[in-house]
This record gives sequence, C-alpha cells and structure tokens, in this order.
Amino acid sequence: MDLKSGYPFWAVKNGLLKTFPQLTRDHQCEVVVIGGGITGALIADELSRNGHHVVVLERRDVGWGSSAASTALLQYEIDTHMTELAERYGEADAVRAYRACAEAIGELESLAAGLGDVDFERQQSLYYASSEEDVASLQEELALRQKHGFEAEWVEREAILAEYGFEAPGAILTQLAATIDPYRMAYQLFSRVVERGGEVYDRTQMETMTPDDQGVTLTLANGAKLRCQYVVMAAGYESQAWLPEKVAVNRSSYALITDPLPEALGKLRHTMMWESSRPYLYMRTTCDGRLLVGGDDDDEDIPKRRDARVEEKAEGLTAKIETLWPKLDINPTFSWGGTFAETDDGLPFFGPHDALGPRVHFAMAYGGNGISYSMIGAKQLRALIEGREHPLAELFSFRRLAKMT
Repeated sequence: MDLKSGYPFWAVKNGLLKTFPQLTRDHQCEVVVIGGGITGALIADELSRNGHHVVVLERRDVGWGSSAASTALLQYEIDTHMTELAERYGEADAVRAYRACAEAIGELESLAAGLGDVDFERQQSLYYASSEEDVASLQEELALRQKHGFEAEWVEREAILAEYGFEAPGAILTQLAATIDPYRMAYQLFSRVVERGGEVYDRTQMETMTPDDQGVTLTLANGAKLRCQYVVMAAGYESQAWLPEKVAVNRSSYALITDPLPEALGKLRHTMMWESSRPYLYMRTTCDGRLLVGGDDDDEDIPKRRDARVEEKAEGLTAKIETLWPKLDINPTFSWGGTFAETDDGLPFFGPHDALGPRVHFAMAYGGNGISYSMIGAKQLRALIEGREHPLAELFSFRRLAKMT
C-alpha cells in the first residue's frame, strides 16, 4: 500500500537517519514485530526493555510509511467524545480510555527525555466549537471530564478572540498535550532495541504467516524462514489485510507546513488547536516555530487520486487558516497526503483475533490518537505475551466488536 504522497516534513527534515540490514537467512526469536514505524518502535522498545528477544521486520525503510506523514499531536482527548463513549460502553470504560491516553503522554515524555533530540514539547490543547450548534455538546463534554478530575476549562468567545486572535463561540482548553517528531523517535527507539540485543531489519518483507500451538513460522519474500513464539502485527493500516473482516475504514488526510513564523504565531506557538466539526481542521507548531496544519479528510483510498489532490487540499487548508487569521500570511513550504484508518468508535484494537489464534497479536492504533494509543498498546501487548491481565484488555481488544454490532 502506498501510504503517503507529496513531501512529508519529517522525512524531508531528517532524511534517512540510519539503514538496517536485510534478513536473508533462516532465524528464530521470541517475538517478531512486523512494522518499522512509531507503533512498532514503541512496542519493540517496551518488549526489549523488559527482557524479550525481539526481531523487527520492515518492508520499506524504517519510519517511511505512515509515521513520516504523521502530524504527531499527542492528546488525551479522543476523536470520540467521552460522553459518546459513555453512552456506548458505560461511563467507567469511557473514563478508563481517556485516563489511559492522559497517562500515555507522561510515559512518552519520559521516553523522549531518555532518548533526547526527538523534539518533544509540552503544549496546551484548544478544542473549539466550529459553530453555535456545537457549544452545548462541548460543554457537556467538559462537565463529564471535570467530574472525573481531568484538568480542563471553558474559554468564552471574547477570550478566544483576545488570547488567540480568531472567532469561535467557545472552546475547551486543556493543559495536557504535547508534540513530537515521530520519525526521529522511531529511529532512536529502534537503535536502542539493537543496543539491547534486539534485531531490526528493513527492506525485508513477510509473505506468509503460519501459526500453530507452539508458535508462528514466517516465510519471507526471499525464501528465508523465521520462527518465533509470538508475532505482533504493527503494520499500520496494512494490517487489516490479515483479518477476515474490516474493523476500520481507510481514509486520506492532508497536511502542510510553513516556513518558521515565530513572531507571528503568538499563543499558537505553545497551543495545538482543533475544531468540533468532522472532519476537523487541526494545527500545531514545531520546535523551530513552523505552523503544521492538517485536515480536509476525505474517503479517497486510491493512492493516485489522493496524490493528485495534495496541491488542491493544501490550498484549501491555507484558505481556512487565513480565514481564521486574516493577517497571517501562509505560504506552504511542504504539503502531503497520507492514508489513515478510523474505527467506528475511535478506539484502537490490540491483541489476538480468533482468525489467527493466540500467538498473533495486532496493534491497530488507529485514529487521531495513534501515538498515544501505541504507547498504551505496547504495555497491553507485553502483558498479553507475559500472561498477565491488563485493565484495557476488554475495551481495547477485538472482544469489543461484540458490543459494537
């Protein structure tokens, strides 16, 4: 699958940071992680740090799939409101999902501090009402979050204009959010896995996967065999090809980034923003003061058609930003499009599926919280592999499908 188009900023900024060898011989290990993006990196790091022998397979270069196109907003706020999750699964599970995302940000911050040079930065998050009709639902959302101890406050129209310089009828302001360079972090994590004795192979493609009672045998495209006890499918949106039914819908999203605008950004410099309409416009800054804007999602799932829309979508995103801030002159330096997936309820799937048995685990960190979900999933998958229960084993697994129908 061609997962991105145009010029994703992280790949342009960082280049090819490191190459890893191909796996061309028969081999064996405890856990194989399939996928060399930020999700696979967080999982491989968690497992190797806790004594598991991990082999990572990536069919491209590391980080060159969806991670290169990610806009990497780290939030505890899920695309699906807590109020909506409470209606579907009960208030306790809704709070559990949000709280796990909040804890994941702190865990990512600790990881980033140990790695260094991954552009981790704490931010505020301003979730604004796109219209008057959305104010009531946002205020209900705020009330439920505050009831359960989440730090958030309501910002009135006048304060939004005075503090942030644009018109909106109201917004939820939270203090717990962050940004990161996901491409660089993936490389740093994989380097650390190798230092611990793990193995990372790129340009290595798995062709077949045969589970049995004792483990899994993988056949690579070059004919080599890889035997392991467990497989973790962390191949992003391509992982769905291994399931008998669709559990998410692939869509396309678009993004652009400007030249550095440090003096023009004001409070935007340390505040990520997103809106209540769906699909939503969102924006964040980089550590060197660039404005990164994304959104204008569509249902396009054919790469050539997505590729042809990048320039037009960048123009549309530019127009939306300049409507909010007429004095802000936006000149996209790079623009790109990428495939992403959405589950019906906005939650991820981690763990085994009946179709492939208990030795094959999936890591489907889909939605706007992909990196935060991946941090949660890394711990959830380790618990499964070690035979321990995890508090999200029911909600963030395929068991949830029975409740969704």
